[in-house]
Amino acid sequence: MSKTILITGGSRGIGRETARLCGERGWSVAINYVSNENAAAETVALVEAAGGKAVALAGDVAQEKDVIAMFSQTVTAFGPITGVVNNAGIVGEKSSVADFSVERMRKIFDTNTLGAYLVAREAARLMPLSKGGQGGSIVNMSSRAAALGSAHEYVDYAGSKGAVDTLTTGLSNELAGDGVRVNAVRPGLIETEIHASGGQPGRAERVGALTPMKRAGTATEVAEAVVWLLSDASSYVTGTFLDVSGGR
Repeated sequence: MSKTILITGGSRGIGRETARLCGERGWSVAINYVSNENAAAETVALVEAAGGKAVALAGDVAQEKDVIAMFSQTVTAFGPITGVVNNAGIVGEKSSVADFSVERMRKIFDTNTLGAYLVAREAARLMPLSKGGQGGSIVNMSSRAAALGSAHEYVDYAGSKGAVDTLTTGLSNELAGDGVRVNAVRPGLIETEIHASGGQPGRAERVGALTPMKRAGTATEVAEAVVWLLSDASSYVTGTFLDVSGGR
């Protein structure tokens, strides 16, 4: 069965791989990005080459009007939304809490927490059966950092993902009887660009070697979990957390 999926932060890393795998299933994918138009276009091409349909949508998840617009544009392009991957997120440079600036914390929480809640809110307005939607699946991108805390590195990032875990539990209970499943994937040390954006390009490889599996994970391994939660194969799964973390 074909699906229409909106992926926030879909132009790179886990978002890009999720989009590509959705394309392999023949699904239609709306790929949200903030500023890297070229990367978004590359992701669209990957989805189309895999057999799906795709469109790139510019927008900042921390801005309410942008979030509302990306949902509207997705429906215009492909019809009713049946899956949302609440994936957009950022991290700051390695730092202890005592050295956090207010500007840094606001930026992290505006994108990772407020942004995630805005996206979830719009999904909850459009997807439930009682609101004229077709039901479906929301997958929130959390992190193992929510449980581990990321001391001396990214406690603000970890806290923002802890809020995503709470969102997952609460929203899953609100929508479970209305045709919408809500789950979270919690990646561990994954080889993506987010580590370089935080000033530690080799972090995934370095810390991944300390996991029980002795390696970092890949964006594809996380994306496989996300696509399973989007698919009908997980039809009786809601309110759960799927750790893709090599046992860490």
